[in-house]
Amino acid sequence: MPLSSPMSDSAGTTRLTVDLNALCANWRLMRDFSGSARCGAAVKADAYGTGAAQAAPRLAREGCSDFFVADVVEAANLRPLLPNSRIYVLNGVFASSFAQTLAHDLIPVVNSVEQAAFWRENAGTRPYALHIDTGMNRLGMTPEQAVAHAQSSAHPPCLVMSHFACADEPGHPLNARQIDIFAGLRDCFPNIEASLANSAGIHLGPEAHHQLTRPGVALYGADPVSGVPNRMHPVVSAETHVLLIRHARAGEAVSYGAAHKCSRDSRIAVCGVGYADGFHRSASGAGVPLRSAVRQGGCGAINGVRVPVIGKITMDLTMFDVTDLPEAAVNPGDWIELLGPAISLEEAATAAGTISYEMLTSLGRRYARTYSG
Repeated sequence: MPLSSPMSDSAGTTRLTVDLNALCANWRLMRDFSGSARCGAAVKADAYGTGAAQAAPRLAREGCSDFFVADVVEAANLRPLLPNSRIYVLNGVFASSFAQTLAHDLIPVVNSVEQAAFWRENAGTRPYALHIDTGMNRLGMTPEQAVAHAQSSAHPPCLVMSHFACADEPGHPLNARQIDIFAGLRDCFPNIEASLANSAGIHLGPEAHHQLTRPGVALYGADPVSGVPNRMHPVVSAETHVLLIRHARAGEAVSYGAAHKCSRDSRIAVCGVGYADGFHRSASGAGVPLRSAVRQGGCGAINGVRVPVIGKITMDLTMFDVTDLPEAAVNPGDWIELLGPAISLEEAATAAGTISYEMLTSLGRRYARTYSG
């Protein structure tokens, strides 16, 4: 039988497909859930690993006009692609990025008294957003500082915002507390738009919506709320090439540390993906501390049939146990699904002991990317 080359279908050994139609369908769902509020989009971290240069313009054509990124570099890269959109920079404004902020007509999210003073002294009446911390203890002015800012500043913000800490747990008492604190502070900023709800926060109802919502991870197919069936459409599919099929006898070890010993004569598909590609080592089938808490490691799928990871995932290679498949079902050069129709984002994240956010944003640069829609 001739050897099938793993280079026959792609220049690399991993490939990623991003469905932009599914992305937009998810944005429309979030828009509908947002009621009367305008629906924005968080496209930070390269649109959660999916490619901001492709995702953001597609969302703009769908009707999204408000985009949130982490820093000025992300915003500057997007500005030529979003000439008519509002782009908010969540990390704030600093002297080192001030010139770019002005040059690209960006809206900084002011997070402290010091940032507010810097913007007032250097930017005049240019628009800015004000972030108030209501219980996250991360970015944002304290409520007391925000009240003082409202009383002393001659130039009010164009947007007042805060961020939920526990919205993915709808019954958590901090949600109601943050909603109440934010509502009280809104009185200090009359006739100014407000934004509180992220992906999960949108599901908390109208009290969390205000004038602008800013979904993030849900747009990319992740489940935004714990314990609720996921209504988001899958956006990302990831696959890896089978490099070779190895036969191991019962009792022989697989991968680093000899952590996995075969209980039977086994067929092993050695594939060209590893933790350098965001296929986390913690998803290994054996030999990682996580296995004491999450017994089942990661898996792949061949024609919808799941095959488990065997042994430790390495930097560039992962082994899958394909013993239970017919020999003709998998050969060198075939593709094994890592994320997609058979393996959901949440399932893959759970097997690695992490969350969908990290799975998406860890997708490596070596994937050959294809965009549909």
